[in-house]
Amino acid sequence: MASEVHLRLFLGAALLLVLNFGGPIRAMSGDLPRGIVSAPPNSGPYVRTPQGCMVPYQAKIPTTDAEFTMVPVPGGRFKLGSPATESGRGTEEGPQVEIEIKPFWIGAYEVGWGEFNEYTQMGSVFRHFKQQKILPITEQNKIDVVTAPSSVYEPKIPYQFGNEARRPAITISQYSAKQYTKWLSGLTQEFYRLPSEAEWEYACRAGTSTAYSFGDDPRQLGEYAWYQANSEESTHLVGQKKPNPWGLYDMHGNVAEWVLDGFAADAYEELARQKNSADNQPMPAREAIRWGTKLFPRVIRGGSWDDSVSRVRSAARIPSQDDEWKLHDPDFPQSPWWFTNGYGLAVGFRIVRPLDTPERSQRERYWQPEVDSIRSDVDERIDNEGRGQRGVSNAQFLDELRNWKQSKAQRSGGK
Repeated sequence: MASEVHLRLFLGAALLLVLNFGGPIRAMSGDLPRGIVSAPPNSGPYVRTPQGCMVPYQAKIPTTDAEFTMVPVPGGRFKLGSPATESGRGTEEGPQVEIEIKPFWIGAYEVGWGEFNEYTQMGSVFRHFKQQKILPITEQNKIDVVTAPSSVYEPKIPYQFGNEARRPAITISQYSAKQYTKWLSGLTQEFYRLPSEAEWEYACRAGTSTAYSFGDDPRQLGEYAWYQANSEESTHLVGQKKPNPWGLYDMHGNVAEWVLDGFAADAYEELARQKNSADNQPMPAREAIRWGTKLFPRVIRGGSWDDSVSRVRSAARIPSQDDEWKLHDPDFPQSPWWFTNGYGLAVGFRIVRPLDTPERSQRERYWQPEVDSIRSDVDERIDNEGRGQRGVSNAQFLDELRNWKQSKAQRSGGK
């Protein structure tokens, strides 16, 4: 197998020691990418690959104090979906299909407001840069263009449960989550994106085949998840419950999480047909992605603070209902970045970084809207209503952003 996971100190309190109390894990060695070391570390989890050993790492979003933690996931094979005998199972979870996964890093936690608010502030930054003719959009850099929403003008909606740095961001559309990952990729010069549905379930299961990553008994769920029975109708700060066997927190409950795939009740039946026509070999995860062809429904995973035990299972699939989740948005067109009500109050995301990075031109598919209605709504909001902005996110933008922030600090006396 191309990768091998070593789970020393990967469980329970030992993992907490490695990730939370050991300080930032930079894992840099010579010219190796972040998160790769040339030899197995003396302690802590790692994944051996031909490129080196993948290790956990913490990083700050450049020019900010916002941090995120990434955990390595080994490559391997697993059965996507649930067996027919699983309690609470939906028919859209089958038949099970064997999928082959390549190694990747995934966020140890759901994206919090501390991270997401840095992205939303880009709206005012892009506006200032445009006014000052700093790094204008050109034919040469248009591949790096991202959009950002205006500052939150109804904070009582997204922030109704609080906006602490480690409270998971909610009311996030899939388009908004994708643009966040593109913005982060441009700043870090690393490739971040949403997980595919298969990658998400593989990471959630963490080598298990039971209903939950800890077993089949829902009576244990309160140790691992915030859900309907214990959430008190609210999100909670990330990382307060036990992690799964690979060190990932809140994969069950707290906020439901976007993946790349469009939703179809018969999606796994189609995957099974494709797999059987390919000499019955495991289907590569990349080929298993069901790219969306319409605004909704799209797949949301993990369940939330507002869900029952069956909806937070590892295999549970939730279809998005974007129109219903924007009913309280009085604007036309309604925001492509935010939800305002309903289950949208429970929707967030976490990020992944694949070990094998595609060519720059191929990354756009993971970041851009797949339907014309999203593009037209974005253009209308930005060009005609002035809500939201465009800018580029790349190494040159990072230099300009640093210079601008330093200049602002000097003008304000360092305050």
